[in-house]
Amino acid sequence: MPVTLLGFSWDASSSYSRGPAHGPSVIRSLIGSDASSPYALNGTDVRDAITAEDFAPLPADPAEARTAIEVRTQKALDAGAPLSLGGDHSVTYPILRAMRDKHGPLNILHIDAHTDLYDEFEGDRYSHASPFARAIEDECVNTLVQIGLRSVGPDERAFGERHGVIMLDADQLDAVPFEKLSAPLYVSIDLDGLDPAYAPGVSHPEPGGLSTRDVLSLLKRLPAAPVGADIVEYNPERDIGLMTAHVAARLAKELTAAMA
Repeated sequence: MPVTLLGFSWDASSSYSRGPAHGPSVIRSLIGSDASSPYALNGTDVRDAITAEDFAPLPADPAEARTAIEVRTQKALDAGAPLSLGGDHSVTYPILRAMRDKHGPLNILHIDAHTDLYDEFEGDRYSHASPFARAIEDECVNTLVQIGLRSVGPDERAFGERHGVIMLDADQLDAVPFEKLSAPLYVSIDLDGLDPAYAPGVSHPEPGGLSTRDVLSLLKRLPAAPVGADIVEYNPERDIGLMTAHVAARLAKELTAAMA
């Protein structure tokens, strides 16, 4: 399936610090850089698999930005499968709305240190801490499997339990129910799901996370080809020698191969 690479330069829904709006362009530059191989681990040439790109700027108004993200995702779906680079994790909610309209409720693998299931955060129902709460309310989700968690409050856990969310800590890789990750499958990777030793360039680092190899192994074991995916929360202002950007570029190549 052809893959469209989307870039959503948005971090106005972030808490604590800004920076992820600058992430998509940096990751994009490394995906096609001579500094690393253009091939995924299975030999797919991502230069052939990615047939279109859309990195247009977003409106400054949050509601208008969400609409633009949804519309651009719909356009990408007409051509194949969208791989989206954020931006903070709030961009995933409008992406999932577009995905639902095309594919129905999705089975989602969500890699993150946080559940992103807040009803609202700092008064914002569309915060980067809330995309999966909104997606569940809008019936975008069939099954949500979260792995890498290590910062979960009681309200988020209660919300997840009410809605059947499978919430797994970073040391529970063996418990991932791959049989539930059937088509239509969506993958959302927040880079703070990885340990800061592997991905320091994030706004909310939480020690004790997944390794790069852990995430690559998860992607390799997916039982269905994803119909879409995103990589979010890369903050180049906090990165060290582009370490996190290179990790994100590798993950982008593997997701591209899985979708293609």
